[in-house]
Amino acid sequence: MQITSINVGLPQHITYQGKELTTGIYKTPVSSSLFVSKVQIDGDGQADLTVHGGVDKAICVYPEEHYAYWENLRGHTLDAATFGENLTIRGLQEHEVCIGDQFAIGEVIVQVSQPRQPCHKLAKRMDWPEATLYVQETGYTGYYFRVLKEGYLAPDSEMKLIASDEAGVTVAFANQIKYHDKFNIDAIKRVLSVDSLSASWKQSFRKRLAELEA
Repeated sequence: MQITSINVGLPQHITYQGKELTTGIYKTPVSSSLFVSKVQIDGDGQADLTVHGGVDKAICVYPEEHYAYWENLRGHTLDAATFGENLTIRGLQEHEVCIGDQFAIGEVIVQVSQPRQPCHKLAKRMDWPEATLYVQETGYTGYYFRVLKEGYLAPDSEMKLIASDEAGVTVAFANQIKYHDKFNIDAIKRVLSVDSLSASWKQSFRKRLAELEA
């Protein structure tokens, strides 16, 4: 596991196809040490706090390995932090990390809370209307960390696993049930058994389970 870049950025106004939009998806790699609070990395921000940010989605993570796939598909090199991630990480893809796993990064302790759920702003960032759907279909979504212990981290901070969640529900598995195997009641219950699953994903899966069991 290795951090390849720390990326931050404040919301900015853009014009896309003649329409104005405020978004925090544009991030820039930094070389300095930054303080990480319970809700964000210093210097970062989100535009729509109803769906982004908060304690369950304090840090957005994206695996570096996926960039080659998207660059091959799109036919050009992608900018750093194209997916709006705060941390670009090598060696920790969706099938390798479980919801609830805890990691120490520098002074900071984080916990995986949910897969990243891409929104329309990613499609606009990439100028690719189908981007959101493709990210969901591939499962190359990335994921979120909540912050259990505040502190400073730097691009060269060592990252190590300090606790594995007993349920063993990977981010990839949660994505599979969310977007593909939608009617698998046993699998939904398995995802819901993870205490550290984010509040929004618990609500979504509980609603689906209630509908299936009605």
